[in-house]
Amino acid sequence: MPLNVPVKQNEKLAAIVKRIDESVKLNTFWYCCNVNAINRLGINDHGPVHIRIVSNIALKILRMLMEKGIQTSVEKDHQMSKDDAEVIVVLAACFHDIGHIVHRIHHEPFSVSIALDMLPGVLEGIYQEREKAIMMAEVLHAIYAHDTDIPPMTVEAGVLKIADALDMEEGRARIPFKAGTATIHAVSALAIANVKLKPGEKKPVCIEIEMANSAGIFQVDNLLKPKLKNSGIAEYFEIHVEIIGDGTGEKKIVERYEI
Repeated sequence: MPLNVPVKQNEKLAAIVKRIDESVKLNTFWYCCNVNAINRLGINDHGPVHIRIVSNIALKILRMLMEKGIQTSVEKDHQMSKDDAEVIVVLAACFHDIGHIVHRIHHEPFSVSIALDMLPGVLEGIYQEREKAIMMAEVLHAIYAHDTDIPPMTVEAGVLKIADALDMEEGRARIPFKAGTATIHAVSALAIANVKLKPGEKKPVCIEIEMANSAGIFQVDNLLKPKLKNSGIAEYFEIHVEIIGDGTGEKKIVERYEI
């Protein structure tokens, strides 16, 4: 499945995306992530569709911040470019859940180990040795810091943490839930209708969430809110939540519940 991110005029990103699309190993690893997540654990997608969604969300958020004059960490600390920051968030998105091929538990450090092995080949010929080392360091940090409780130290890592939480439309929420069970995780995940990003009125980015049922508030409070709070870049975001219903009231998600 192609990554389908808008590379625009970023030649480095275009070259990276081409390598990712052509990597049999990486694409097979994404498939294996879903074998473990969906088939064996009975939880939601952590494979290629999730990767494509998070890559696009992360890139969009980063560009919105940069358009408002927010300096990225790779620019500030390493005197590199906006293009390099875009490469960092896309690569981090591509590898952030790859540790699921080992196990769901502690997948973040597993993801770091796998990325450490694969990134040199992805970056080879696009970056010189010193810049390649810097890019690897920044990507590995962002991968590890996408965990809710790990405080990110870069803008790019904060962007990935938030983007990961925003893959929540129509049952795709990042809180894992057992398929077919009427838990608050499943019900709240199905309640999210749309997630939109647009320029905020008071802050650079507005996250607009439309819910078919107020149960979706559980997703916002238990996933997005903690990740945003611990992103290091929360000051640049505003969140608007609207319950849209179906014209006759809130959408009925569960017909009947028995214990």
